[in-house]
Amino acid sequence: MGTILWIIAVVLVIAGIVSILRSQVVMGIVLIVVGLLVGPGGVSIFT
Repeated sequence: MGTILWIIAVVLVIAGIVSILRSQVVMGIVLIVVGLLVGPGGVSIFT
């Protein structure tokens, strides 16, 4: 389960960076924050 959450977090952070580069700053910040919260190092919403 931890590996799956880590992969999801990485995908969300990368999507956030891509969104920021496409001038969608708010959506990019939201994706990055959600990615950090979901990741095993953050506050997981599943535990």
